[in-house]
Amino acid sequence: MKNRAKEFIKDILKKRNLTYSMLSQKMKEKGYIYSDNTIRTKVSRGSYSFVFLLEVCDSLDIETVCLEKK
Repeated sequence: MKNRAKEFIKDILKKRNLTYSMLSQKMKEKGYIYSDNTIRTKVSRGSYSFVFLLEVCDSLDIETVCLEKK
């Protein structure tokens, strides 16, 4: 499961041509304060909270997330 969690945010960033630094800036604009290193660590561990995922989605204006079982 951790690998799916890692790839989930990485795929979002790749599709939008965003770096962790750019995501950090977008999150700061919404009031979520994480450094790019903190985001990188959370994603590479693959054990971030659901709240963090919601914050990422909110920062990137993602309204719905479809989680499919593979």
